Amino acid sequence: MSARPAGPGGTTPPAAGTDIIPLPGTDTPALVDGLHDPVDAKAAPADAARAHLAAERGRYRIPEPHRDLAPAQTLRHGGDETVRLQQKHRGVPVLGGQYVVRMETDKGLRAVTGTSGKYFTGLTVGTKPAVSEETAVRRAVTATLTRLSGDRLTRPARDGAGTGGDDARRGTRAESRALRGASAGLVVIPRGEGVLTYHVTVRGAHPLSGEPVLQNVYVDARAGYPVLQYSGIKTLAPTAGSAPAARPGSVPAARPGTSAPARDTAPAAPGTPVTGSGVRLDGGKVPLAVHRPAPDGPYVLSDHTRMAATTGNTLTTWDARDKDVFEVLGTWPDGLKPFASATPDFGQDATDSGAVDAHWAAAQVFDYYKERHGRTGLDGRGSAVNSLVGVTAFGEPFVNAFWDGTKMVYGSGDEEFRPLSADLDVVGHEMTHGVVENTANLVYAGQSGALNEAVADYFGNAIDVDRSGRAMDDPDAGLIGEDLCRTAAPRDCALRDLDDGATTAKDFLGVTFGVDNGGVHLNSTIFSGALWDLRQDLGPELADRIVYKALSEYLTPLDGFTEGREAVVAAARALGATARQVDTVKRSFNAHGIVRGWENALGADSDTLLRKVNTDGTDVQAGGGRWTAATSNDDGSEPYSVYAGRIDGKGAPKLMSPNDGRFHVNPATDGRTVVWVAYGAESVEILSRPLAGGPVKRLLTTQADVLGVRVDRGVTVFDLYDLFGDGRHVGVLRPGDPRPAYVDGGRPDTLTGLPSIGHGRVAYAKLYPAGDKAGGRDGGTDGDRLGVEILDLATGKAVLAEQHGEPRSVGRTGVNATHVFWLNDENLDDQGQTTIRRTGADGTGTYDISSEYKPGALVATDLTVSDTAVTVNGTRPGTGDGSGGPGGPANADLPKIWQLTTDGSRVQRMSCDRGMQLSPAADSGTRVVWLDGTSGWTNLVTRSRPAGKCG
Repeated sequence: MSARPAGPGGTTPPAAGTDIIPLPGTDTPALVDGLHDPVDAKAAPADAARAHLAAERGRYRIPEPHRDLAPAQTLRHGGDETVRLQQKHRGVPVLGGQYVVRMETDKGLRAVTGTSGKYFTGLTVGTKPAVSEETAVRRAVTATLTRLSGDRLTRPARDGAGTGGDDARRGTRAESRALRGASAGLVVIPRGEGVLTYHVTVRGAHPLSGEPVLQNVYVDARAGYPVLQYSGIKTLAPTAGSAPAARPGSVPAARPGTSAPARDTAPAAPGTPVTGSGVRLDGGKVPLAVHRPAPDGPYVLSDHTRMAATTGNTLTTWDARDKDVFEVLGTWPDGLKPFASATPDFGQDATDSGAVDAHWAAAQVFDYYKERHGRTGLDGRGSAVNSLVGVTAFGEPFVNAFWDGTKMVYGSGDEEFRPLSADLDVVGHEMTHGVVENTANLVYAGQSGALNEAVADYFGNAIDVDRSGRAMDDPDAGLIGEDLCRTAAPRDCALRDLDDGATTAKDFLGVTFGVDNGGVHLNSTIFSGALWDLRQDLGPELADRIVYKALSEYLTPLDGFTEGREAVVAAARALGATARQVDTVKRSFNAHGIVRGWENALGADSDTLLRKVNTDGTDVQAGGGRWTAATSNDDGSEPYSVYAGRIDGKGAPKLMSPNDGRFHVNPATDGRTVVWVAYGAESVEILSRPLAGGPVKRLLTTQADVLGVRVDRGVTVFDLYDLFGDGRHVGVLRPGDPRPAYVDGGRPDTLTGLPSIGHGRVAYAKLYPAGDKAGGRDGGTDGDRLGVEILDLATGKAVLAEQHGEPRSVGRTGVNATHVFWLNDENLDDQGQTTIRRTGADGTGTYDISSEYKPGALVATDLTVSDTAVTVNGTRPGTGDGSGGPGGPANADLPKIWQLTTDGSRVQRMSCDRGMQLSPAADSGTRVVWLDGTSGWTNLVTRSRPAGKCG
C-alpha cells in the first residue's frame, strides 16, 4: 500500500543557473543540476562526492555524509563519473535511500555537475530489534503463504502434487515445506521517522499454481508484523499469482541461494573460439559465437570473444530443459551444461528449444549496450552473461521469462507460445532488468517497479526494432513479444504495446502489492509510452542516450513517474539537447499525463469513510450499521490501530485499540463489540472492546498467527493458523470462556478454517480424513474430504453440509438468517472460476447460486453476506483483454466487488471504479464497505446499492 507523502522540506537557495527540485518528506533536494563545483581530483570518487555533500550542508542538509552514506557504485564514462551512495541510519541500510553525485574530470581537474536521489533526513527510529529473527522469518513465511494461496482450504491431489499429497491433512506442515525463509538482516523503511524491519526472503513454490516464489517480506522488528511484501522475480508478464492473467507464469530483490559464479562456469580455454551458425525459430539463419573446449570434443554455445580482452568471462546459453523452475530460481543447479553440437552448425534441437534464439539475441543485446552506451555486460564490468533455456514447471510448460538477479531464465513455451527466447525484445527486456539492477536498481513494486518494467520494455524493443530494420512509425513497432505466438498474428500475440496511448488520467490502475507487485506491468506502458514517443520524435540514437543517461546517472531506487520524468528531462539537458528538443521531451510526458500532482486527479464513485488507510494484509468488517478497519498514520510509519465508525459517515471514527506499539489488525464488529488481533514481539492476542466504551479485554494469547476473527452477540470465532506446528483450526470463544473450544477438537488429522458466524450458527471449511462421520454423514473412503460444516451454538451439534461433486478448494463462508454460503472450486484446470454455493441452516438443500461451469462465472476470492445479498471480491474472465491482447491484463481483469441476490438471479458490480477493490464487508441489505485502490491510495469506501453492469 502507498504511504502518504509529507510536505516538501526546505532547501538552500540555489546558485545562479542551478535547478533544484525538492523531495517530499526530507530537507535534501531530489535533483540539483547546473553545478560546476570543484572537488579533489586525486581523491577516490566516493570520497570526493561525500566531501562535496559535507561542504554544502546548507544545500543538502546531510549532517554526516562520510558516516551515513556508504559507497555503492561508481560508473565512469569518458570523463564523467557517477557515484551512488547508499544511506544508512545508525549503520542500518535504508530501503531506497540512495543519493547520486555526478562529476566530470578534465585536464586533471574534477568538478561536481549535479546530484539527485533520496536521502531521508527525518529518520530517528531506534535500531535495536525487539523481535527475534526466528519469529520474523516464521511470520514472513506465513504471510507469504497467506497472500499466495488466498482465503481457501485446499484438498491435496491424490498424486501428491499441489500442497503435499496425503501429508496435508496432518496440518500445514506440507505447505511450509513448499516455502522457506531466510533473514537478510535489518532494514529501515523510510516512512516518517522510519520503520525498523527484518528483510526476509521467502522462496519456493506457489502452493496452488506451482509457480516460482521469491518474496521480499519486511517484518516490523518491534512487533513482528509484516508491513511490506512484494515479489523479487522480474518477469516478462504478470504471473497468475500476482495478477489475473491468461498466460501462466511473474523494490530491490535480495540475491538468494547460490548464484552463478562471477566468472564463467562454461568450459574455459584452452579451446578454440569459432563462428558457428544456427536457425532461429522464425527460420532465419544466424551466426553464433561458439567454443570448442577440446580438439576432439563438441562445440558449445559459449561466446569467449566478447569479454575475452577485459574480464575473460563468457556469454553462455545453458540447456535447462530437464530443470524445474524452482531448481533454477536464484540458484545455480547441479549438472547444468551448455548446449552442445558435434559441429559448429547447431541443428534442429538447438532451434526447437530456443537455444539458438537465446544465444544470438544475448549477443545482440550485449553489442547494443557496448556500442551505443559503452557498457560492457549487464553490470558494466564484464560479468558473465548466462541464459537458461527450456525451463518447465512441475514438468509442465512454463510460459514466462524472468531475471532473478544473476541470470536470464526462459520458459519452454507450449503449443501456443514458442520458447520465450524466440523474440529479441524479450531477451532485451530480461537483460535490461540486469542493467537496471546494476544502475538505478528501481524497487520492483508500485511506480518504481512500473518504471523498471518500462525501461526494460523500452530498451528491449529498441534493440529489436533497430536490429530488424523496422521503421519507428510502423504501427507494430511498439509491440512487445509479438513474435512468440506459433500461429496468432503479431498484434493478437503481443504482451504490451508501447504505442497504446496509455495515460495516468484514463489508464492508471491502483492495486495493492499483492497484485502484479502494485501494477508493475499494468501501469508500465504509461511511462514506456512516453519514452517511445520520445524515440519517435527525437530519433533512436539521441533518445536512447537520454534514457540510458537518466537510468544510469539520475534515477534512484524509489523514484516514481514524476521523478522519472524529471530525470529524463535533466539527462536531455546534460547531453546538450536544444530547447526545442527538451520541450519535445516534456510534451511526451505531458501527453501521457505524467505531470506533477497527477495522482490528485484520481477519484472514485463511492463514499469515502476513511482515507489513505496505509496498511497491508489486514481486512475490514461491518455489522449493525458500523464499520471497523485497521489504519496507520498519514505517512504509514506507525503501527496499525483499529478504528470503528458509522457506515452512514456521521460522526468521527473512534479509536478502539490501545496505542501500545503492537500492530492491531483484522478487526470485526457486530455493531456492539469490536474484536481484533494484536501482533507483538512475544505473542499474538485476540482483543475485544465494546463500541460504547470500556476496557480492552484479552480473549486469547497464542504464538500462532490468527488470520481473522468474527463476532456476533458476544461470541467470537477465529482462524488459528500454525504453519510450523498444530495446523489450522477454528476456535470459538463465548462470553466468559477462559479458553477457546476448537470445532474439530484440535485433531492433528483435521484442518478447519475460514469461519463465519451469525444467527446462532458458525460455518467453516473443513478438511478431514476419509471415513469421518461427523454430523452423521460418511466422509467417504478414498482420501481426504473437503467440505463445509455448520455448528449450532445452542446445541453444540455440527453437521456437514450436503456437497455436490468433489471440491478441490473451499473459500470464505458466510451465514445469514436462512442459509450458509461459501466459495467452492472443483475444476482447477480452468481460469479459476469459482462456484458460489448455499445450503440450508441444517446443511440440506445445497444449491449453486453461481456455478463455475456456467458462462459468466466469477473468479471469487472473498465472500460476505447479508439477509438479502451475497457480495464477493473477484473477476469475471473474458470481460477484459487479459486473454492475450496488447497490454496484457486490463482494468476489467482486476478484482472488483460483485453482488448477487441470495438466489443468484441477478449479478451486478457494486462500483464501476478503476483499479483494485478488495475486502468487502456486508452490513445490511445491499450496503457494503470495502478497501478501494482507485485513487492510487487505499481508502475505506461504501455504497448502499450496486452500480450496475459497468461499461
